[in-house]
Amino acid sequence: MNLLKQTINDKGLIENLIPQKAPFIMVDKLLHFSEEKVITGFTPPSTNLFVDNNKFMAAGLIEHMAQSVALHTGYQYFLKNESAPTGYIGAIKLAEILELPNQDQELITTVTILHEIMGVTLVRIQVTYNDKIIANSEMKTVLAN
Repeated sequence: MNLLKQTINDKGLIENLIPQKAPFIMVDKLLHFSEEKVITGFTPPSTNLFVDNNKFMAAGLIEHMAQSVALHTGYQYFLKNESAPTGYIGAIKLAEILELPNQDQELITTVTILHEIMGVTLVRIQVTYNDKIIANSEMKTVLAN
């Protein structure tokens, strides 16, 4: 069940939900939120740190995936009126980049929470644009104490 009433695309709110700050923001929309899943959006502008020759690079895609996980955590804490803790990528089990998107193409990313225990979250992530899968990943994220 989607616990989000409407898409959140307020850049100020999004920035408050994740620990990263400009110019290192790699998410700009929260499209869906539930305990087991989050769907985010991001349209990399030409000024993005990870845009090179009009392409959004693999490092940017991986950071976007990690920030999508952070947005899930941040929104969970926001709903409880608590500030979100800082998190880190603990491990990347799989990172498959099938295609580099062009700048200014909207990425839609689905994060499925597989396990969450004691501040460690195991997730499966899929990035698409125009309904085409361009990247997959499995990550473990860890919350700082």
